[in-house]
Parts: sequence; C-alpha cells; structure tokens
Amino acid sequence: MTKTSDNSTQITKKDLRKVFWRSFQMEFSWHYERQMNLAYAYAMIPILKKVYKTKEQMSESLKRSLEFFNTTPHIVTLILGINAAMEEENAEDENFDVSTIDSIKTSLMGPLAGIGDSFFWGTLRLIATGIGTSLALQGNILGPILFLLVFNVPHILLRYFATNWGYKLGTGFLKKIQENGMMQSLTFGAAIIGLMVVGGMTATLIDINLPLKIGSGENAVTLQSIFDDIVPNILNLGVFGAVYYMLKKEVNALVIILGMAVVGILGSLVGLF
Repeated sequence: MTKTSDNSTQITKKDLRKVFWRSFQMEFSWHYERQMNLAYAYAMIPILKKVYKTKEQMSESLKRSLEFFNTTPHIVTLILGINAAMEEENAEDENFDVSTIDSIKTSLMGPLAGIGDSFFWGTLRLIATGIGTSLALQGNILGPILFLLVFNVPHILLRYFATNWGYKLGTGFLKKIQENGMMQSLTFGAAIIGLMVVGGMTATLIDINLPLKIGSGENAVTLQSIFDDIVPNILNLGVFGAVYYMLKKEVNALVIILGMAVVGILGSLVGLF
C-alpha cells in the first residue's frame, strides 16, 4: 500500500487501523431491521471522511453504509477493507458505478457468514470451551483465561490482517476489472447473488403458520401444507412482499411492526396462527 502524503484523500494504514478498532462494535448496536448497519457505518466513517470532502458526498456514502448488513463479526474487516477501496475509487473516478459498492457488500456477507460461523462459532468456540472448562472443573484459574485467549487471539489477528487484505484485494480487483471492461458483468452477477441471499433470508427468518384444516379426520389437510405444495414458503414471500411494498410507499416502519403484532395477536386468539 504505497500512498503519497501530498494527497489527503488517499487511504493510509493509519486509516485502516481506525476501521479495525471500530469494527469491534458490530454486535453492540445489532437490531432486527438492518442488523449490523449502524456499526458498519461507524467503522466506515474514518474512510468516508478521508475520501469525501463535501457534505453531499458524505451524506450519500453514509446512506450506502447504513443499508442492511449482517455477517460473522470476526471477519467483517475483509468486507470493510474492500468497501474502503471501492469508496476511494468512487471518489477518484467520476464514472465509477456506485451501485457496485452495495452489490459487492451484499454478495460477500452471506458466503463469509457461512465460513465464519462454521469456524468461529462452530469450531473455535467449542475448542476454547473444552480447554477452559476442563481446567476450570479442576479449580484451575487458567481455565477462563485460556478460554478467552484461545478464542480471541486468532479472531483478533484475523480481524486485523483482513482489513489490509480486503483493501489490497479491493484496489487490485477494481483496477483489473476496469481495464478488462468487466465492471458491468460483475455488477450484474453481484446483484443476482445479493438477491439470492435476500431470498434465502426471507425463507428462513420469516415464519408463517396457518394450522386451519380443510376436511376432517385422517383426510384433513392444513392450509399451510396446501400453500407449501404450491410453492414452499410462499406465505413468507407474500408477507415479505407486502412489507416491502409498504416500505416503498413510505409507510412508517413502526406502524408496520405494530400492525403485524396486532394481526398475530388476533390470529392466535381465533386459532389462525
């Protein structure tokens, strides 16, 4: 990463270290609507302040950073580094396709979450717990200490180095695809992957159940099974579509949440859900 000191808009290692330290906030402000978006924007602020000099540019870049985001927090800096390189390129190139920033971020967070969850939550945490618990049961003070070290040292090191890896990957990657004229294809492909991730989340994070039955006895079938035979999770998709439509119409999110709560309560009272 070779940067000249006379160009204050170019990202330095010091700027990336700020992103690294701010990345530890990822789970402190987690919420159901956009999950890690507040902490993601907070981590990106040093980069955005560095590369953008007008309020309009800062406003647009902060809005991009506040879009929905969720991935394994221990490897989030890889995406932050790539995002930093893309924001820097956008500031320098007026013909840069800004939509690629969200597309790349969306397409990466799903696959990286799968890898990160499997390794950190599913493997490393269990190893650290086993070591720490076995010592703690023997009354050894090293139990909790080793648990914290075994789990945190690898993830902190990876988090730190991934910030620079992401930035270098993003810089070289962008230059290569721009030289080859592949940006349009990349944007289209990333958008497809992003939509697939959103579709998968729709099917797994939304739970609609209609136990009402048609018929009687052994021949009775539930409405839920009929809908699922048509298209699996079609009710989930329908609810997602309805909420998305209302948000597009600028219906207040709190009103939507309260409305869904009222429907759920009424449905439970009459035995619909």
